[in-house]
Amino acid sequence: MHEKFHYRSLEELKARAEELGVYLPFSEDTAVLFEEADAGDAHFHNRLGTAPMEGADAEPDGSPSELTRTRYLNEAAGGSGMIWYEAVSIVPEGRSSAHQLMITRENLDAYKRLNEALKETGEKQNGFAPYLVMQANHSGRYSNPQGFPAPMIAYRHPYYEKLRAADDSCIVSDDYLKGLEERFGEAAFLAKEAGFDAVDVKACHGYLLYELLSAYERPGEYGGSFENRTKLLRHGIANAKQAESKDFQVTARLSAYDGYPYPYGFGVAQDGSDTPDMTEPIRLIRELYEEDGIRFVNITMGNPYVNSHVTRPFDFGKYVPEEHPLVGVARMIHGIGEIKKAVPGMFISASAPSYLRQYADLYAAGAIKEGCCDQVLFGRMAFADPDFPNEIKNAGRIDPKRVCLTCGKCGDLIRAGRPTGCVVRGNRLYLEQYKEYMADLKKNS
Repeated sequence: MHEKFHYRSLEELKARAEELGVYLPFSEDTAVLFEEADAGDAHFHNRLGTAPMEGADAEPDGSPSELTRTRYLNEAAGGSGMIWYEAVSIVPEGRSSAHQLMITRENLDAYKRLNEALKETGEKQNGFAPYLVMQANHSGRYSNPQGFPAPMIAYRHPYYEKLRAADDSCIVSDDYLKGLEERFGEAAFLAKEAGFDAVDVKACHGYLLYELLSAYERPGEYGGSFENRTKLLRHGIANAKQAESKDFQVTARLSAYDGYPYPYGFGVAQDGSDTPDMTEPIRLIRELYEEDGIRFVNITMGNPYVNSHVTRPFDFGKYVPEEHPLVGVARMIHGIGEIKKAVPGMFISASAPSYLRQYADLYAAGAIKEGCCDQVLFGRMAFADPDFPNEIKNAGRIDPKRVCLTCGKCGDLIRAGRPTGCVVRGNRLYLEQYKEYMADLKKNS
């Protein structure tokens, strides 16, 4: 029987992890979270950040709406040292919904105004401006630019296609992929002009650049060898780096493992199992650091559309996870720690702490102290409680009455392309959106 989060003390949680045969790092205090840090020319005022969580609330032209603005202003006021924006599409056909953010020359001023407001809010409320990262993305298999599936895929993936149909006509050509290399460069220049501090060439969670990393059997120049499978990512980064300066950096958010056996998974053993194998992820991170000059990255895992328990361990939702959530948390941090140990010079942000609720702050501090990572990004927690950094700073601990309950409802809204936030603790709009979503499911079932 699957158990819900019920731990009345940290000791009780640790004991359950030990029963499951996993180890999680915890610290006795949270002081390390408020140490400043540098990664190349980038400076972070603390080691807490908000992770990318799509809001699906952009204007039709891709510019941020008032709802988008409110979400990010709350995060800036809350004290995060870094705000890693949600996915921003670099091409119309690559949008995940008709309401995904997209940056263009025509809507650039809207991003400028929002970023100016975020930095002003951070300075006023916290004495520093948050470091802003724009996540440049192509949704690939999960493209829905007109509100219905229009997949653009790297190769046929039977595990992914159980939930979203695709056929050979959806496979993008090498010429199309080559054209995207320059689009990442164009997006970087737009991001710089818009007032972002960095641009992320995104390769995670089953989207196009990440799917290419496991395109072992794709013919042509973007499949087969490690060099070919990483070509679009690295060439996209090279193009983006033309915009780099002392005040503007290039980074990447990368999935190190997706949970599917070879030849359909990256970061897995090639023995037919889904056992994690960090050999290729470590090679990639090392080459990004030593050859491409990337100085910080965010590491994540899984595919939120297909195996969300890997990406965001949770208690309950539309389905019961296949494993205990503490196992998923441990897999995430130990995989990240293995990469950090192998490439110690890379500044690495870890992901997925929110399942641990009121103990997530001690976990983040422990992960940093034990050398698993240099910073921790909170996604669902930022939806539920954007003030969590200042709560930890001012009281020493996060407010247990405001934490994310990992119910999975925000994830349901994201995947449905509806305005997204915390259904339990957020704007009532999100609860209404969830009710409408459930009613639509019932009507169509």
